[in-house]
Amino acid sequence: MKLQLPEPSPEALAASRSLQQQIAARIHAAGGWISFAQYMEQVLYTPGLGYYSGGSAKLGAGGDFTTAPEITPLFGATLARVAAGLFAQTGPHLLEFGAGTGRLARDILTELDAAGQPPESYAIVELSGELRARQQAMLRDFPEVLWLDRMPEAFCGVVLGNEVLDAMPVNLLVRSADGWAERGVSVIEAGFAFADRPCDAALAAQIPDPETLAPGYATEVHRIATGFMHSLGAMLRTGREREGRGAVALLIDYGFPAHEYYHPQRAQGTLMCHYRHHAHPDPFYLPGLQDVTAHVDFSAMAGAAIDSGLEVLCYASQAAFLLGAGIGDLLLRTPPEDARRYLPQANAMQRLISPAEMGELFKVLAVGAGVELPAALLRGDRSYRL
Repeated sequence: MKLQLPEPSPEALAASRSLQQQIAARIHAAGGWISFAQYMEQVLYTPGLGYYSGGSAKLGAGGDFTTAPEITPLFGATLARVAAGLFAQTGPHLLEFGAGTGRLARDILTELDAAGQPPESYAIVELSGELRARQQAMLRDFPEVLWLDRMPEAFCGVVLGNEVLDAMPVNLLVRSADGWAERGVSVIEAGFAFADRPCDAALAAQIPDPETLAPGYATEVHRIATGFMHSLGAMLRTGREREGRGAVALLIDYGFPAHEYYHPQRAQGTLMCHYRHHAHPDPFYLPGLQDVTAHVDFSAMAGAAIDSGLEVLCYASQAAFLLGAGIGDLLLRTPPEDARRYLPQANAMQRLISPAEMGELFKVLAVGAGVELPAALLRGDRSYRL
């Protein structure tokens, strides 16, 4: 079925075709098949051509999707309040993965400055030169910001990752009559197509109770994100050991615990693509011009954190976390009587906390070492469901 989506510019279409040729050459060199994780990495991160490493706008009205920091500065201001409350345990340092345009960093730093609690440093791990340039323009008034090419070996402070895990490549698995197969990518005349081959048993091991799922069941496993969580744990644990202070990471994303993720009724997984605010399921459409993403298995992320020596401090819906952190109080800094200013902010906050929008689908996973979260943040804790 042909997708009815907005047409790209001739320049964008040429870039997509160039990337398609590169991926096809890689598939041929690999013997005619690559894993979907390898394909996803190429379409998202190929220098200059991948979705996140190219030059097109990704966020907001002119992009493909909207994130919480693009909706309202109340999101960043609320996270700033959380960070400020943890600085006594961790030290006044922040590190962000997946900083995008830099808007979240700007909102956090603006709020911390206004509260008289500016951090000593705000590090951003950014591999894309194009995104780094955008962030540097957005954050030019904040000299405490520094950029890193890779995850540091050790860190004490507050780590932030908003919609980072969902952008990490996933492996696709499908259950056949003979067991689990890995669904990869091959080349056909029209472009790319799925192709299955026998599955590495280690991949299928992430799926709980796999024998309960019917033949034809397709899903994702998050080997790369799990590896990221192990590295994150090593970084925070080493920082704790060296500095003697606490370290915590707040990871905010859409997803489910494993028993919901691998539910029999979710028979075609969660893989989804976003192009010009249209969501569709075809990952082979215009490679490099659309986002390709999957929901997060938070049980796997929490398990990897524990395996790497961290504690799971909290797992809550975004709504419960933001309300416990005081987003309502921050909204009321604008008097309700000032309807022209108050109502747009109230409507934006509602998008963040409404169960019908981001409030329930998005979750917050807090992991760390040597840190206790305030009681207000734990009221909505659902760690028992992981």
